[in-house]
Amino acid sequence: MEMMKNSLLIVDDENANLKILTYILGKEYTIYTAASGRSAIEKSREFSPDLILLDILMPDMDGYQTLAEIKKTEEIKKIPVVFITGLDSEEDEEKGLSLDAADYITKPFSPTIVKLRVRSQIQIINQMRTIERLSMIDQLTGIPNRRSFDDRLKMEWKQAIREQKPISILMMDLDKFKNINDNYGHLQGDMVLQTVAGIFPGAFRRPGDFAARWGGEEFVVLMPNTPFEGAMEVAENIRSNIECAEMPSISDVKINITISIGVNSIIPEKDSSVDEFISMTDKALYKAKNNGRNQVVMAGSD
Repeated sequence: MEMMKNSLLIVDDENANLKILTYILGKEYTIYTAASGRSAIEKSREFSPDLILLDILMPDMDGYQTLAEIKKTEEIKKIPVVFITGLDSEEDEEKGLSLDAADYITKPFSPTIVKLRVRSQIQIINQMRTIERLSMIDQLTGIPNRRSFDDRLKMEWKQAIREQKPISILMMDLDKFKNINDNYGHLQGDMVLQTVAGIFPGAFRRPGDFAARWGGEEFVVLMPNTPFEGAMEVAENIRSNIECAEMPSISDVKINITISIGVNSIIPEKDSSVDEFISMTDKALYKAKNNGRNQVVMAGSD
């Protein structure tokens, strides 16, 4: 399977320069082009390129003004920009760097220098993305972690407000998990957590359902556009599947575990509180624990 290419937006008002840079870089990257600063901003928003190569001397809106606008535009402000320019004074370089340009490529173009400068920036971008992706994954279970869940919840919460659609969450805690660690060791406990994490997708109803490790033996599931009834059905499927699953064992002992689940659902308004939504779900979870474990409790139920 061929890996997806990184993408570049090349911005220059001279068509000859666009053709030269496209020829130099086109085999290695997906190329988009723009002939003005305004067009560069529009195409950056449309295509979200990995890197922008931006000419400084352009009519109407020069490269400095374009870069300043990019840095003020929320959805594209993090895209790194490399200036392509015939200007080579220290003042010009200082001005570009003060506006947060990532690098300079000077005209006339040397194909080798162009490739090396762009490759260097792309490597930095890809490394940063790998670090960010790893920081969003729970290393033990391989599913998203709490930070990842928080980011996803913020996004889905805003969308639910805009579209006035329901959003549901499940807060889950493995019952008497400490006994497994105490009796069989932490390696066995880790195997249980990994197995439980693998059970969630089979209970989901929609591609957008999202499971994460909340911490310790706690997990959480986010379900956009899902009302109470659908959330309760998923929760019961998870509870039943975990109860019936035989956990892999490092000894000859048969290990089973159960889970307690709190469920909440809301069509949020602009003044609705995410923290209160989670707090109510957490209370439902602890009601499930206090009522005897291995059960699903709906938030706000008696």
